Amino acid sequence: MSTKKPQKKTGLSPAASSATPRVPIVSSSHLAEGRSSELSEFEFGMIIASNAFNRWAVRCMAAVGMKDMTITDVLVLHHINHRAREKKLADIAFILNIEDTHIVNYSLKKLQALKLVQTEKRGKEILYSTNEAGRDVCQRYSEIREQVLVSALTGDGTESFELSELARFLRVLSGLYEQAARAATSL
Repeated sequence: MSTKKPQKKTGLSPAASSATPRVPIVSSSHLAEGRSSELSEFEFGMIIASNAFNRWAVRCMAAVGMKDMTITDVLVLHHINHRAREKKLADIAFILNIEDTHIVNYSLKKLQALKLVQTEKRGKEILYSTNEAGRDVCQRYSEIREQVLVSALTGDGTESFELSELARFLRVLSGLYEQAARAATSL
């Protein structure tokens, strides 16, 4: 009869389970203590990815010829151009998950000054849409994106599936962070 204890299944190969424990890459080690180390590592990844995306979008817009735009300006312009439908300020802020409508309103005024969007008043509502110049900027941005970013993807089905799953997971996490934000407000 064997006195050897059964090993706990870890999902790792024997070589991997006996290796040095993996140290998560985080920006704040005090947030990686206890059960939250994976979440902290994910949050650090989001910080890095968010900053890289913001830098990319602003520089792509600069390559189009629009050098003084912020990430909010870029996102607002693309959303107004989305499906060639007029948009209200509150709807733009809601879709982009921007709580402070003044931030969106500032971008709208800037986009109007740049002559990329037009307005139409219906009753008390002001509706925003891209004009020809705004649509042209969005189209050129799309072409540059295709040329320098999309072309770097492998294009296989696995990559597309992974991106789709990642997007789904980010939407789920967004809901968790929103719920946590509401809970933190009441503390």
